[in-house]
Amino acid sequence: MKMDTDLLLSTLGLSEEEPDMNDWELPLAFMKKRHSEKIEGSKALAQSWRMKDRMKTVSVALVLCLNVGVDPPDVVKTSPCARLECWIDPLSMSPQKALETIGANLQKQYENWQPRARYKQSLDPTVDEVKKLCTSLRRNAKEERVLFHYNGHGVPRPTVNGEIWVFNKNYTQYIPLSIYDLQTWMGSPSIFVYDCSNAGIIVKSFKQFALQREQELEVAAINPSHPLAQMSLPPSMKNCIQLAACEASELLPMNPDLPADLFTSCLTTPIKIALRWFCMQKSSKLVPGVTLDLIEKIPGRLNDRRTPLGELNWIFTAITDTIAWNVLPRDLFQKLFRQDLLVASLFRNFLLAERIMRSYNCTPVSSPRLPPTYMHAMWQAWDLAVDICLSQLPTIIEEGTAFRHSPFFAEQLTAFQVWLTMGVENRNPPEQLPIVLQVLLSQVHRLRALDLLGRFLDLGPWAVSLALSVGIFPYVLKLLQSSARELRPLLVFIWAKILAVDSSCQADLVKDNGHKYFLSVLADSYMPAEHRTMAVFILAVIVNSYSTGQEACLQGNLIANCLEQLSDPHPLLRQWVAICLGRIWQNFDPARWCGVRDSAHEKLYILLSDPIPEVRCAAVFALGTFVGNSAERTDHSTTIDHNVAMMLAQLINDGSPVVRKELVVALSHLVVQYESNFCTVALQFIEEEKNYTVPSPANTAEPGNLTPVRDSPAIPRLRSVNSYTNIRAVTTARNLNKSLQNLNLNEEGAPAAFSPGNLSTSSSASSTLGSPDNDEYILSFETLDKMRRVSSYSSLNSLIGVSFNSVYTQIWRVLLHLAADPFPEVSDLAMKVLNCIAYKAMMNTRPQRILDSGSLTQSAPASPTSKGTHIHHAGGSPPMPSTSSSSLTNEVPKPPTRDQPATRPPYTPTIGGQAPHSHQFPRTRKMFDKGPEQGAEDGDEPCGHRNYISATLQTGLCDWSAKYFAQPVTKIPEEHDLQSQVRMERQWRFLRNTRVRKQSRSITQRGVSRLDDQIFINRNPGVPSVVKFHPFNTCIAVADKDSICFWDWEKGERLDYFYNGNPRYTRITAMEYLNGHDCSLLLTATDDGALRVWKNFADQKNPEMVTAWQGLSDMLPTTRGAGMVVDWEQETGLLMTSGDVRIIRIWDTDREMKVQDIPTGADSCVTSLSCDSQRSLIVAGLGDGSVRVFDRRMGPNECRIMTYREHSAWVVKAHLQKDTNGHIISVSVNGDVRFFEPRTPDSVNVLQTVKGLTALDIHPQANLFACGSMNQFIALYNASGDVISNIKYYDGFMGQRIGAISCLAFHPHWPHLAVGSNDYYMSIYSTEKRLR
Repeated sequence: MKMDTDLLLSTLGLSEEEPDMNDWELPLAFMKKRHSEKIEGSKALAQSWRMKDRMKTVSVALVLCLNVGVDPPDVVKTSPCARLECWIDPLSMSPQKALETIGANLQKQYENWQPRARYKQSLDPTVDEVKKLCTSLRRNAKEERVLFHYNGHGVPRPTVNGEIWVFNKNYTQYIPLSIYDLQTWMGSPSIFVYDCSNAGIIVKSFKQFALQREQELEVAAINPSHPLAQMSLPPSMKNCIQLAACEASELLPMNPDLPADLFTSCLTTPIKIALRWFCMQKSSKLVPGVTLDLIEKIPGRLNDRRTPLGELNWIFTAITDTIAWNVLPRDLFQKLFRQDLLVASLFRNFLLAERIMRSYNCTPVSSPRLPPTYMHAMWQAWDLAVDICLSQLPTIIEEGTAFRHSPFFAEQLTAFQVWLTMGVENRNPPEQLPIVLQVLLSQVHRLRALDLLGRFLDLGPWAVSLALSVGIFPYVLKLLQSSARELRPLLVFIWAKILAVDSSCQADLVKDNGHKYFLSVLADSYMPAEHRTMAVFILAVIVNSYSTGQEACLQGNLIANCLEQLSDPHPLLRQWVAICLGRIWQNFDPARWCGVRDSAHEKLYILLSDPIPEVRCAAVFALGTFVGNSAERTDHSTTIDHNVAMMLAQLINDGSPVVRKELVVALSHLVVQYESNFCTVALQFIEEEKNYTVPSPANTAEPGNLTPVRDSPAIPRLRSVNSYTNIRAVTTARNLNKSLQNLNLNEEGAPAAFSPGNLSTSSSASSTLGSPDNDEYILSFETLDKMRRVSSYSSLNSLIGVSFNSVYTQIWRVLLHLAADPFPEVSDLAMKVLNCIAYKAMMNTRPQRILDSGSLTQSAPASPTSKGTHIHHAGGSPPMPSTSSSSLTNEVPKPPTRDQPATRPPYTPTIGGQAPHSHQFPRTRKMFDKGPEQGAEDGDEPCGHRNYISATLQTGLCDWSAKYFAQPVTKIPEEHDLQSQVRMERQWRFLRNTRVRKQSRSITQRGVSRLDDQIFINRNPGVPSVVKFHPFNTCIAVADKDSICFWDWEKGERLDYFYNGNPRYTRITAMEYLNGHDCSLLLTATDDGALRVWKNFADQKNPEMVTAWQGLSDMLPTTRGAGMVVDWEQETGLLMTSGDVRIIRIWDTDREMKVQDIPTGADSCVTSLSCDSQRSLIVAGLGDGSVRVFDRRMGPNECRIMTYREHSAWVVKAHLQKDTNGHIISVSVNGDVRFFEPRTPDSVNVLQTVKGLTALDIHPQANLFACGSMNQFIALYNASGDVISNIKYYDGFMGQRIGAISCLAFHPHWPHLAVGSNDYYMSIYSTEKRLR
């Protein structure tokens, strides 16, 4: 979709036009993350950074075979030759003393790297001495690592058979020592260092022997009688590491300027040898005055980073670590450079050995093998650092000038910063990351390093994982002990990032008292709100399902701290404070009582009416866990629970499904706590539902209300609709065979009532939503729905008895209401809770029925299936397994049949083919009638159900909210990035809008003299009841009773057809396009007061429900009411709703809550609404003929500012023109059109059109009226009342007469009129072609 803007303009014919600015400024409804994303946490990345087996090298064997003064026979030495061993000239003292001094020196060199290990020297040993040494070290080391250092400069080279040489007792012979034996004595894990010529041979032999051992182990494991199996098994050599000075065919360098043990020097005194080697290079001539003697005098200590020597050592560590991290595979890097301090040091120094020794044609070898690193670019940074340091030496030593610190770390941070600011999205990780880690050690650069590290972590979870794998964790954990205030914002940001990706760090924080740091940040009122938000997020992770963390934070006064910040103006802070409270007292009673003492629940009530839905959600979550504690209940705590429950119940009609889902979960905690009370209530309601019939249109099938059933091949199936949770298969009655003609669509779109005769062939869309073992529901949707209506219609007091008004009854009714929620995920959750309790109530009251196997032959009529439940088959057949394939492809699974045909009771179909509810609901639950022996294994015992409510009911809200911290927060959102695809697409849409407005205006301004050219006709799948043109593209939505069809009126093709999901006794009565100027959503309103918003329609994707809520709660669906009427104001995001009620309710879609109820003051329904945001006026037409004008800025008692009573009958349409002096135009069924000026009490003009109007629309731009009459014609009038067209027949359709007009609508811009009629046809008329 990325288009060059010029090309884009020219394709639209808008070379010099700009998109209308007001399109950019219009707010968008329902486009927040909570609408577009699934509410669930991110998939946890497998974290490999934690060393599962951190190790220590605890023992070191130093085996030196030097035999000073006697050269081995197989090496011809040059003269002069390299002589120094451990920087000692062996010929400068007696042989024995030289040997001992060299041994002591080597030990000191190793002790610099690992001071705590046990060192044992074995100088010119025999085989037995080596054996004794190795076995004792292994015995003491147990499972830890042992190091074996072998210097073979005084013995022959290793043999091809895998032997190294030692001496006999008298030093008259060289004795071979097999590597196989050495492996046996040393065991595993071990590390071997070989400093001798041809050392590569040893590495090869070692591997062969290790392989041989593995095979022996396998043989012994398979065949216990094998002789190997009787022997003690040799240790595995998998965990052994080897470092060898050269390849199998190479000799050690003999250059007299180098030490003889060059490899050992590189491994144990890297800085010293690196500086000497630097001086031996030609390039060192560029550093005047530096000699080998001067190098010896470099001031400072290796472990003091402020001195020249210490700084060089620090830089060397950073560079070698960086080279390793950039070149090695991640797991190998972890194993060699992060698992064991001594191994890490040796391998860092090994990289130097490779660089130096390769320059003398020697290739050091390691196992595991490393990729070559000697040419890595970072070595040049090392050379530069050495150069800068050495160039200062003469003046420092001779004149005592101050040492200038190296710019190395500052420059590397700059390189990292460049990578951060200039890089593209997908690129290699920055090679400076390990250096940033080293810089954290320095106070000078720490602030900048933390800032850059925070920016890096902000790139996303992958960056956090990388930083953790480098080893950042212990550093930032240690920094929490710092008291520097300037580090606080950075550390809080970094820890929020880490915990958002890996919450397992909670334990480390509590162990090191890190939580106290964040408690002090939260309590610091001078901290900006965003940093306090991150601190409270971190604390919320620390207390999440972790009792040690809950205990520690409770001691740290977290609850009081949080309660103080509940009313903070920063919404994200309010949200996380509530989540944190909900988590600290989740299953932790001391925190709950602390909350009770601080009246925490009462303070949380304020957030239940917060303007931000996520904050309301968090408050519901917190109150839910507050009542959900399983500790013993006292009267005091029960009273508190009841208060909380009644406060929560007020959110029953909250506009946000996210809040209502959380509400169901919160109430389910209460249900679990007071299970027995709820079981009693459930039984009363079930009994009551049996004995009461509801006077509702659902039971009286009126011809006008039912969509006729046809099996016309021209009508394909409805598309299945993806409603987030489960893709529901929508099988409509329209494409089932004729034997199901009596069926009607129920809420799920599955056939609603079956006659037993049809059972074997009929179908049902199945989707199990019951208990964990896929049981069917006891209470079907129909039953619950009836129960809900019973409880609201009848005077239940007399029927249910005293407990009617108890809290439990109220909450049961709230859950019944939520089970009928228009948003599927909410109703599914509520169904689970209700059914769980109904199940337990049934189990408790009828234990003898369950074990009565004789009841299998008894049967009951089928009950309706709905809300994804199973049919209760006659004969009690087992539930069908839910097959996702069937629900995805609309294939209809057949009910399983029994071997023994069950006897059927006589069946009497009632009017409309529907059995009354009481017949449809089988009283005994057939599923449990399986006989005693199968009971337990089929999961029918109540124990299987006992805890499943509390265990499975959660909404994922907290984890979803935590994703915010894992994602980039400092990055520009895509829609604000001028070059992004999202932005380009919006630009294209806004240019299209401008073109439509401009071109349509030119037509309407010329005046429309005729409007009867039929530009579209097609047969709609259902009788059109509402039509709505999209304001800017060529799409039109046509609703029938419960489904919506989309047509492209320009191409004449159908784009989409899907089921709206409303219950079968309701119908769609209004539609609106939201965000029509941009990413359009479709709002549908049904006559039970429910509003649903859809996206992804009329394109190739599956339509998805964005949100749904009960716009008007007390509407009673009637057959002759106005249903629900709405008017939408894009500029303010307000939705006006009314209908068969006595109020006009205004919803704020941004806050997803009701903002105002305006009483109409009339006894009849509202039939039409029209509003004008600039004047804050609302005009309502009513069923009694009155037209009422309201000013929504005024209070409920004085906001009605005008009432016109000139019409004598039902007002079909009241329209308020949008300009500042716009008139009110209203039309009644009798055809009288009246114009009112809002400031005057009488009409300013009256026109008479046809009588017996069934539908009417007014074109907002062209001032045209279209009247549809019962007498099967459409009359069009202009503003003066002149008829400009009469339409009675379809064009080219064998002159067929138009059916009775069911709906009509003008296009908001073009002069197009859409007409739907009772004969299923949908046609569109426009002006003559030449004018268009």
